[in-house]
This record gives sequence, structure tokens and C-alpha cells, in this order.
Amino acid sequence: MANHDRLFSAPIDKLGDWTFDERVAEVFPDMIQRSVPGYSNIISMIGMLAERFVQPDSNVYDLGCSLGAATLSMRRNIKVPGCQIIAVDNSPAMVERCRRHIDAFRADTPVSVIESDILDIGLENASMVVLNFTLQFLEPADRQRLLNQVYQGMRPGAALVLSEKFSFEDKDVGELLFNMHHDFKRANGYSELEISQKRSMLENVMLTDSVETHKARLHQAGFQHTEVWFQCFNFGSLIALKAGDAE
Repeated sequence: MANHDRLFSAPIDKLGDWTFDERVAEVFPDMIQRSVPGYSNIISMIGMLAERFVQPDSNVYDLGCSLGAATLSMRRNIKVPGCQIIAVDNSPAMVERCRRHIDAFRADTPVSVIESDILDIGLENASMVVLNFTLQFLEPADRQRLLNQVYQGMRPGAALVLSEKFSFEDKDVGELLFNMHHDFKRANGYSELEISQKRSMLENVMLTDSVETHKARLHQAGFQHTEVWFQCFNFGSLIALKAGDAE
């Protein structure tokens, strides 16, 4: 059973900036289910996409893997031989727990869990790459560089899944979806204090982009086909496809 997230239930004198430390890793499954609408749907559908896109004798990357939910979903659904999943995170606490989660399940597809900055990972021979709520924690200046690296390391016909919290160019829509997300968190038992303290800690660390900005970056990187395939309030996921040899 997941540990209950009570990290922000009491007033904190000095909030500081958000870090994925031991305390966050301990309650992360509960936190993300109660904070990110549609998260479990995205995870299960990443597995369905893996069944469709992962090619034989290729690499699969989960960049910013946290506790390995997307990795496990892909591994359960990979039906072709010769693949390996490379899961990367820069949080020691997340990597340690991710390795334990991966080791708890037997499967044919091997997984390497690497503690590293995802900008330092050389991608190669990739048929599927997942950035599941990861890009938003990179410095904005580094986001295009990472997407360029991802595209260069992919095979023809490969897929990138990019899940993010979105901002909106239409301010009225943005405010509505922002408020609906807060309603979602309240409905999941978070207090006003918890919501406001967490938001204060994240605001310097998690800088969100609009769907239009994401699509522009993906096209600049070289992806020919991009679209939002899932959205709930101000959270969603895009898929970007590298054209096959025939295109």
C-alpha cells in the first residue's frame, strides 16, 4: 500500500524550491495519483503504445523515470525480441526505489536504471522514448536541445511520448482549467494549505509551456507528426512520430 502524502499538511517556515528527495520519493505514488488527473490512464496507454511502436533489437528510453511506472508499463507490453529499456533519473532516492520496483517483476526485456542528468545520456537506436512529466523540470533553454538529441537518437518509425502540465495562451481557458485542477486536488483530500505550499515550492522549478510551444519545438527537432493524444484539464500528453523510411 502506498504511503499517504502528508508532506505539506502542516505550515512550513521556509518552503524553498521543490526537490525529488527521499521524502517525496517515499510518498510519490500517492502524491501523483492525487495531483495529476489522468495519470494512471497515461501510464497504461504508454504500455499500449509500446506494443505498437517498439521495434525488435532496439532501445527504449524512459527519461525522468521516477519510480519506473512508465518503464514497467512498457516492459509488460513489449512483444518483440532483443530490446532493452534504459530508465534515467537524476534523483538518487527515485533511482534506488525504481531499481527495487523493477527487480520485483520478472520479464524478458532487460531494464537498466541509470542515475544521471538526462541531458548527458547519448540516445541511440531508439524505437520509443518517454518523457513523462519530465521536460517541465528542465531549464527552458535546455528543452530544445534535449528534443533534438531524442530525435537524432531515434530510428525511423519511432515514437516519442511527451506528457506535461500545460499552460494556455487563452487566459480564460487557462484559469478555468487551473481552477478545475485545484477542484480535483481538493476532491482527493488535499487541503488549501497543502495545495498552496506545494504550488509555492514548484513555481520556480516547474515552468510549463503551451501545447503550441511543445509542437513548435517538436517540429524544430525534426518530428513530422505531432498531436495531443490525451488531456485532462491542464495535464496532457503529446505523441511525436519520426517518419518511416518510406515517407
